Amino acid sequence: MKFLCLAYGAEEGWNELSKAEQDELLAQDERLRQRGDIVAAVERTATTVTAWDGKPATTEDTFAHARVPLAGFGIIEAADLDEAIKLVANTACARAKGAVVLRPISVINL
Repeated sequence: MKFLCLAYGAEEGWNELSKAEQDELLAQDERLRQRGDIVAAVERTATTVTAWDGKPATTEDTFAHARVPLAGFGIIEAADLDEAIKLVANTACARAKGAVVLRPISVINL
């Protein structure tokens, strides 16, 4: 089963960690990559596109607002939700005062 992981985290939480803690958390991202999972960091800028009347309109902001910004995303393979939780529990956003939202993927076209 594949899961979309939306990682939310603010730079302030990351900066509160020691260099050793940061390295440990980045190592978990690397373990996920080595498994073949997708792990990506994103910029803070966002452009939201809507076309509710059939004509594209853009705003330089996110559509959904969270207490902390979207920091990255991933797609991981796990047997079930419990395994997915274990896989992301030691990632930077989950540990550095952020959060990781897991969403099961029902269909993926590659």
